[in-house]
Amino acid sequence: MWRELSVTPVVENMGDMRNSTLICAPIMADTVDQMLIHMNSAKSNGADLVELRLDSLKVFCSREDIQTLIEFSPLPTLVTYRPTWEGGQYDGDEQSRLAVLRLAMELGADHIDVELKAIDYFKSLISGDKPAKCKLIVSSHNYQYTPSVEDLENLVSRIQSAGADIVKIATTAVDITDLARVFQITAHSQVPIISMAMGEKGLMSRILSPKYGGYLTFGTVERGKESAPGQPTIRDLLDLFNFRQIGPDTKVFGIIGKPVGHSKSPMLYNKAFKSVGFNGVFVHLLVDNVKNFLETYSSKDFAGFSCTIPHKETIVQCCDEVDPVAQAIGAVNCVIRRQTDGKLYGCNTDDVGAISAIEDGLRASGFQDGSSGSPLAGRLFVVIGAGGAGKALAYGAKEKGARIVIANRTYDRARELAEIIGGKALSLADLNTYNPEDGMILANTTSIGMQPNIDETPVSKEALKSYALVFDAVYTPKITRLLREAGECGAVIVTGLEMFIGQAYQQYERFTGLPAPKELFREIMADY
Repeated sequence: MWRELSVTPVVENMGDMRNSTLICAPIMADTVDQMLIHMNSAKSNGADLVELRLDSLKVFCSREDIQTLIEFSPLPTLVTYRPTWEGGQYDGDEQSRLAVLRLAMELGADHIDVELKAIDYFKSLISGDKPAKCKLIVSSHNYQYTPSVEDLENLVSRIQSAGADIVKIATTAVDITDLARVFQITAHSQVPIISMAMGEKGLMSRILSPKYGGYLTFGTVERGKESAPGQPTIRDLLDLFNFRQIGPDTKVFGIIGKPVGHSKSPMLYNKAFKSVGFNGVFVHLLVDNVKNFLETYSSKDFAGFSCTIPHKETIVQCCDEVDPVAQAIGAVNCVIRRQTDGKLYGCNTDDVGAISAIEDGLRASGFQDGSSGSPLAGRLFVVIGAGGAGKALAYGAKEKGARIVIANRTYDRARELAEIIGGKALSLADLNTYNPEDGMILANTTSIGMQPNIDETPVSKEALKSYALVFDAVYTPKITRLLREAGECGAVIVTGLEMFIGQAYQQYERFTGLPAPKELFREIMADY
């Protein structure tokens, strides 16, 4: 039935596509020589132009240094001399600062960035005499929040009236729904516009700039060289998110979660999309309130979502229709927006991905299938966690004939799930002394042990001696402390990557309506 609910395939020869949105690399360094090195790196990484952040230089001789930077730049230049009152590092007087920008313009800069608060004074310095080659960017930065659409429209109007060739607005994403206002302003701008929301929740605004017609987006030469919060690297834009192929008709998919930056889903799906010319992009979505998110991004262009911790249970109530299996589990990890009517269809692929990986691990180690045709039949299957993934694994293992035990930090939640599934409940603390029989299966579905907390484990090493197989849904890192210690105790170990790949097959087919490229998925994750 799910194939009928898939997104209509959008397949094009993406190799022939290239949007007009530029990638600008901010260049920040202590010295001019270091800047020149970073500028060449920006070109080799694929940037279209460089932003010379003069305010980052520790020693600055204006005419000589500007001339050197512009003359030896391998790419077109954007010169910025950002004051501290607008988030930069320059703390001197305004007349000297703006005189430097005027000089950069005269010496051949392709763009200069002047803050809206300073534009009137700057215009008085140049008396309207500006080289035709140089584009004037008038910018406004809000480091606290993202204003209303009406306020943003007024801001754009003021910037345009100030004589800007290009409008630039940078706001701060307090919530991911703030980006919708930025997209609206960008899509309806009558002049070239650079627009983005800063911070981790604003990442999508940078990636989708070409979808809404942005003039440029910023990509750093390397991590740690960001000029503003939330900037991706050039290579991430090009290689991870297929930035050059994003256009107005590109369908948007993403992984909804909190945290979510660790997810490898964008790498997997975007490479697969590109391999078959599917016109879609898959992004990280740091979501606080999943209901608000889905209501805000209700366009059919936002065509499907993976869902992870902590939203798998909440999202069930947000769907117009839920697959019976997901309804029984009480958790959804995949949402499709039907292109016919825009309705949301929820399903769950966690149980199939994880249970198949666990069964394969048992069979590969010589464990025989039971009466139900599964090596899980009759075995004691201990699930750590009573959230969405925990419910999925408990449900899936029960279907295979296993006896279920639920262990959770909050005992009442473990008891509730155990009653539904027909199993036994334990507190997480009790698990350290729980060893009624040998040959048990342990499955951790919590985030315990996930980066950056890699030294954590949900159960003591001593307690692991009773288990024949240990599975961990965490896949960052690939080998968690739990798996490492389980292996040392002689248990078969199954990594979260196996579950991740298994459930991804099904999600990809739901997203695209195309067969999953299984060999490609395994090749991609083998490099991880």
